[in-house]
Amino acid sequence: MTRLYGSIEAGGTKFVCAIGDDSFSVIEQTQFPTTNPQETIANCIAFFKPFAKDLVGLGIGSFGPIDIDPDSATYGYITSTPKPGWANVDLLGGLRNALKLPMYFTTDVNSSAYGEMMARSGVDSLVYYTIGTGIGAGAIQDGQFVGGMGHTEAGHTYVMAHPTDIENGFTGVCPFHKGCLEGMGAGPSLEARTGIKGELIPMDSPVWDIQAFYIAQAALQATMLYRPEVIVFGGGVMAQAHMVDRVHCQFVELLNGYLPVPDLKSYIVTPAIENNGSATLGNFALAKAAAEN
Repeated sequence: MTRLYGSIEAGGTKFVCAIGDDSFSVIEQTQFPTTNPQETIANCIAFFKPFAKDLVGLGIGSFGPIDIDPDSATYGYITSTPKPGWANVDLLGGLRNALKLPMYFTTDVNSSAYGEMMARSGVDSLVYYTIGTGIGAGAIQDGQFVGGMGHTEAGHTYVMAHPTDIENGFTGVCPFHKGCLEGMGAGPSLEARTGIKGELIPMDSPVWDIQAFYIAQAALQATMLYRPEVIVFGGGVMAQAHMVDRVHCQFVELLNGYLPVPDLKSYIVTPAIENNGSATLGNFALAKAAAEN
């Protein structure tokens, strides 16, 4: 019997759906814009239906906030998201009703964290951050996701302000919190400070060191809270080759020798899997776990 596994990366901008085989190799993949819930969920169902005979499980990594408590009345819902039309949407229920498969439902960053763990031999303690239009993180300890009542929201922890931001009165772009990591360090903060889109800012601009200062604080928080074996930074901001070295430099200053950490080139890194493939691999593995349980 052919056993296939499904993956949905449910993003606020686009959904990426994939089918994988027993070795977790992608055999079919598509993506489409995140429009309204009815149309977007229908597009997912239409992609997976032709594989229904062999599809045994589905892993879903979603933008949030989401409800991941199986005992909750709103388990599987996207909850208080600011994305228009998507608040209080039963994403998991809509897919379950149509596809009738075992499913694993988690955050998009948890899916990426799981895939990154699988891609790194012998690693079972890892933190994954995505630094893009927002900031989210997934943490794994002993091969299990960190979380209790719900998933973590590491992007909304408060951070120490950079002296330049203090001087200019910049308190970030987050609509919920002044001075949180997402507001100060996500991609839109670059344009808010400079008036220039991030991809057009010269590499020698001092704003990159300001950005690295906040991302290094995320690495410091992860180090202090979880003591992981690896910290992975993905997302568009970290795709710039110069950023990881800047983060290393800022991290050394912030840590100030307080704790022993591995060599930074193997400790604070960018994804091992290209093109955001971490989430797809993680979802395939979580789909298999759901099917077997």
